[in-house]
Amino acid sequence: MITVAVDLAERSYPAVVGAGARHRLAEVIPPGARRAAVVTQAGIGVAVDPGIEHQVFLMGSGETAKSLATVEELCRAFARWGLTRGDVVVAVGGGVVTDTAGFAAAVYHRGVTVVHVATTLLAQVDAAIGGKTGVNLAEGKNLVGAFWQPAAVLCDTEVLATLAPRERRSGQGEMAKYRFLGVDDLLALPIDEQVAACVRAKAAVVAADEHEGASGRRATLNYGHTLAHALETAGGYDLRHGEAVAIGLVFAAELAARLGRIGAARVAEHREVVEAYGLPSTLPAGVDTDELVRLVQRDKKAVAGPTFVLDGPRGVEVVAGVPVEAVAATLADLTPPSRSLSGEQCR
Repeated sequence: MITVAVDLAERSYPAVVGAGARHRLAEVIPPGARRAAVVTQAGIGVAVDPGIEHQVFLMGSGETAKSLATVEELCRAFARWGLTRGDVVVAVGGGVVTDTAGFAAAVYHRGVTVVHVATTLLAQVDAAIGGKTGVNLAEGKNLVGAFWQPAAVLCDTEVLATLAPRERRSGQGEMAKYRFLGVDDLLALPIDEQVAACVRAKAAVVAADEHEGASGRRATLNYGHTLAHALETAGGYDLRHGEAVAIGLVFAAELAARLGRIGAARVAEHREVVEAYGLPSTLPAGVDTDELVRLVQRDKKAVAGPTFVLDGPRGVEVVAGVPVEAVAATLADLTPPSRSLSGEQCR
């Protein structure tokens, strides 16, 4: 078992990585908590025992469940059960669960303790770590939320064996991101060490810039996410989150090259890393690039025109005021050519 400390002074907490980590839940429940509200989804099927009186609260599946309506439903259910400010919420699931249950914990009674039991690769290497919680609006992803650090995160690599291959690859989209944030190649490592390396990288960034301050360091964790979130908000494309992030990484590299920040070799490296995980590197067929241009301008980082996290001479950093024309041209370059019917097919 590997324990990584997320160092936030008096609010520091452990992220425990390894097979069977979920069985450590009772050890990380805060002293004094009498009840635990266990928030999960019907299809997850991971049972936990917090060691105190508890009740399971089910939320819906998919991104549509990551909503203010779900937060209201959870908070009202907590109130009916009698959950107090001294109790604890336990989120058991992937990023949709940890983001939504974490936000519900942040606002219920103006904040109750939350513990995350991350059951997907994506949640273990990214979503459950760092205290970002939030839900979506029709206008965009994660536009409503709060910073609310958990008391602990349990990353049980044993449950990853139950993931469908595509769901596992989705998590690898977030892992690919860390390659450009200073983490060495992960593919040769055992899964526990892969997850722990990503957790260490994220923990270091969060400790240095918990609330996305002026340094912009925490925003670098959103590398590849501006376009990814636009694709997810647009909807209608068969993409998991990590697949969208993978496309976003290649797009960000191509955009950085167009702006003269990096060269062709660095762009090729982005493609190689993404494709090594079996992830897509081009936009879906039939994509509406005009809609994507509109959506990236609504991204939560956009404070002075289109804003992206881009690679460059100083490494990955936030770049504001990116010309819309450059965004549109780069999207056009990543759009697969339409397939026309051959003369033989037309007969």
